Amino acid sequence: MSEKTFHVVGAGLAGLSAATALAEKGARVALYEGAPQAGGRCRSYFDPVLGQVIDNGNHLVLSGNHAVMTYLRRIGAMDRLAGPDKARFDFVDVGSGERWTIAPNEGRLPWWPFAKDRRVPGTQLKDYAGLAGLIAPGRNKRICEVTTCDGLLWERLMRPFLLAALNTEPETASAALAGAVIRETLAKGGKHYRPRIAHPTLAAAFVDPALAFLASKGAKVQLGERCRRIVFGRTHAVALEFPEATVPLSKDDMLVLAVPPWAAQELVPTIVAPDDFRAIVNAHFKIAPPKDASLILGVICGTVEWIFSFPDRISITVSGADRLIDMDRDALAALIWKDVTAALKMDAPMPEWQIVKERRATFAATVEQAAKRAPAKTDWVNLFLAGDWTATNLPATIEGAVRSGHKAAELALARASV
Repeated sequence: MSEKTFHVVGAGLAGLSAATALAEKGARVALYEGAPQAGGRCRSYFDPVLGQVIDNGNHLVLSGNHAVMTYLRRIGAMDRLAGPDKARFDFVDVGSGERWTIAPNEGRLPWWPFAKDRRVPGTQLKDYAGLAGLIAPGRNKRICEVTTCDGLLWERLMRPFLLAALNTEPETASAALAGAVIRETLAKGGKHYRPRIAHPTLAAAFVDPALAFLASKGAKVQLGERCRRIVFGRTHAVALEFPEATVPLSKDDMLVLAVPPWAAQELVPTIVAPDDFRAIVNAHFKIAPPKDASLILGVICGTVEWIFSFPDRISITVSGADRLIDMDRDALAALIWKDVTAALKMDAPMPEWQIVKERRATFAATVEQAAKRAPAKTDWVNLFLAGDWTATNLPATIEGAVRSGHKAAELALARASV
């Protein structure tokens, strides 16, 4: 590869994906991140209140997320995910106390709804046929326009699944984004949606191995270096301005911009990007879970939606959490702990805890916001965009972020070879 440099601004998962894909091809890579650590919204840190390393949130991936798996293989971190050998999803209704397990079969032909002990309790086979409208719903329809958004199947399986995937109230969310997730996971059989979580932490799975990989390839990584301005010529980006220095870009250099949408619009005012966002709330409790606790437990009829049981802590996630974002932290922790003790059948006082609120966790997965997603290519020859908010055809997930990085790297390499 020639002396041209591939500059990547932003070291979240989209930026790390782009940088590692470029380095794997022998490109000379320079990666810049404004924060003091890499990872973006997928980060781990030492929390002094708990006295342990925690993740900012719980990010669930599925075995069929092929871009994520390609990324992890590249950086040597395929062993950093934990989850069941087969697709199994444990649920509890904290209102009634009822518990059940969804147990899809592995193959593409979905026979599991025929088995009463594998499907949602109280549902009938005909209920599952109603989901067909989500497979290919059309671009401009809401979920409520293509499938029935009520009944036990909706409340006990589809709504929790889609809320986690879209981080938006499913009833009003984009059916096209929901359909994209379903086609790549649920519609392909259980072996494509075995649940996986980072273990022991997000950084250990997704971030630290990527930084080590980049170091092994001679990439230049600068943390705490926020790009203040991109200087544009008539056809190319020609310089990156940082607080302490300006980095010139030759006409042969390539630039991947992998920052949040609001930051991207500050640096490239001409691009269109989503401008409506949804919150996520996560809580971490410093207590060992019961020995028989499920690694991942779905919660129905509670404030909590998912409980993750790690050896040294219990973590929870609430998606679409705008209603909770301004709630008093102590009151919120108590409300969440009540659900945790009911769901895990624990009789214990609330231990030390930490609440992590992400006010702008993802763009709102609505038809209107999906139409504002920018493509990877821009009006400038050497500038490409990456990020879960770009036009990946997926909602704002880890899979979407990683896929966007791969796409931007592919386009940059193709352009550089012209």
